[in-house]
Amino acid sequence: MKLIIVFSQLIILLLIGVNPGMALNSSGNLSECLIPSNCVLVEWSFPNLKNAYKELVGIASSLPRVSEVESSQNYWHGIVRSLIFRFPDDLEILRIDSKNLIQVRSASRIGLSDLGVNQKRVDDLYMQLTEEM
Repeated sequence: MKLIIVFSQLIILLLIGVNPGMALNSSGNLSECLIPSNCVLVEWSFPNLKNAYKELVGIASSLPRVSEVESSQNYWHGIVRSLIFRFPDDLEILRIDSKNLIQVRSASRIGLSDLGVNQKRVDDLYMQLTEEM
């Protein structure tokens, strides 16, 4: 009986996925992607990191169906919901001055695959950012 319960819980976990666990890791970076098929983590470098971060946060904040969760001078976190089913995706932006990097992480909270939505979101953010700079 216990085996059936454990197996059922495992099936449910595989069907709905896991919350990617937003937050900084012990190294001060964004968390790695737990499920690569529904998450994207990239690092970008810009000559003027402060301006790039400010522009990027502005672009991310203006995405359709986005709700800002947290915002500071180095970290921004928003939830972007899908159009039809309103599935939540976490979008995070971190400015790391000591490494001259901006990290961007976009991850689905539900499911094992995002059908490329997070990669497209990150690519679009980069394209818009480089056009504005």
